[in-house]
Amino acid sequence: MIDSALVSKEEIMKVLAIGNSFSQDAFFYLHKIAEGAGMDLTCLGLYIGGCPLSRHAENIKTGADAYLYQKNGDESDFRSISVADALAECDWDVVSLQQVSHDSGLYETYLPYLDEVADFVRAKCPGAKLVIHQTWAYEIDSQHGGFANYDRDQGKMYNCLVAAYDKAAERLNATIIPVGTVIQTLRTTPAFDYANGGLSLCRDGFHLSIPQGRYAAGLTWFATLTGKSALTSAFVPEGVSEEQADWIKKTVDSVVFGA
Repeated sequence: MIDSALVSKEEIMKVLAIGNSFSQDAFFYLHKIAEGAGMDLTCLGLYIGGCPLSRHAENIKTGADAYLYQKNGDESDFRSISVADALAECDWDVVSLQQVSHDSGLYETYLPYLDEVADFVRAKCPGAKLVIHQTWAYEIDSQHGGFANYDRDQGKMYNCLVAAYDKAAERLNATIIPVGTVIQTLRTTPAFDYANGGLSLCRDGFHLSIPQGRYAAGLTWFATLTGKSALTSAFVPEGVSEEQADWIKKTVDSVVFGA
């Protein structure tokens, strides 16, 4: 729960994610959601599919141009870039870190890589605030091999990843973007109760559904970053009903603000 904006500014906010396909999911609608609230929010995702913190740390050490560059959810603007070059591109307000999904609930896999990546970011962008992108648990029937780490139990995976991300955020004194909690909360509602005929919020058992899952993630980022209610954004992706949008926005506000 937050009480105010993560960054106290009304002009352009610049946000960088050092992540993988899960940050790609979360950032897909974020720019448009902010536009729908009258804000100019630049979001850049550094994307390597299935990339863990250990590989991020190694890429930083070697300076590898290993990341696909995706700005404002535009999938036509991919190009290769290094973490150092992306950090030098502008004065970032916020930089996010996350663990790969199958290790998200295994805190021992975070170290020492979390510290190494965070130290590099702070050295290159001392004015940026670090955040932890809390990813989500897999769908109940997911065939992802990493689901076995949690006995193929969605509830167990969720509880483990919440505990691990909480430790990571405390270690870095960073704010959590609670996407995983929003997704898990939505799964308790009839519309998204997959076990009982509702829509799944995953499109393949682990990546977020298009558009509802990605929309929920983007709204969570928006509300946490800006301190504004998700209801302030007029943007709704094609394929999301008015009823679904209203419920997703209210759930986001409930999780982020305790409303």
